[in-house]
Amino acid sequence: MDSPIAERVRKTDHRTLAVWAADCAERVLPFFEEKYPEDTRPRTALEACREWARTGVFRMADVRRTSLAAHAAAREVQEGDPARSAARAAGQAMATAHVPAHAIAAAIYAATAVRDATGPADADRTATQEREWQYRHLLRLTENRSTTS
Repeated sequence: MDSPIAERVRKTDHRTLAVWAADCAERVLPFFEEKYPEDTRPRTALEACREWARTGVFRMADVRRTSLAAHAAAREVQEGDPARSAARAAGQAMATAHVPAHAIAAAIYAATAVRDATGPADADRTATQEREWQYRHLLRLTENRSTTS
């Protein structure tokens, strides 16, 4: 799914990519929040990303602070734990406000979280299913955007 997603991302406007990245990250955020309910850094990054997509108000200091805070939360989680990839997905989603290509990283981290949360026998299948959902969702968002523009 990497090539079809990358091709669609190249054709998608910046704000739609931010919404898509936030949607991808939010699907896996429970992996983090259930394990670390007091740590709101990844959730804050997603909320800030959605606020930027809604308003277009861009403050680099805020983008940087919230994105890096989500990544700091990820560093505190053991590698291979789906909570780590979920926090990274949120950080990358927020970074999409600065550079649209970060949306792809948010989606990849989200699929990684799904893979890591699944037993080895089903890991590849569930990650592929997540990537397929991501692609279909991006298509829906871009189709909705073109009919409302």
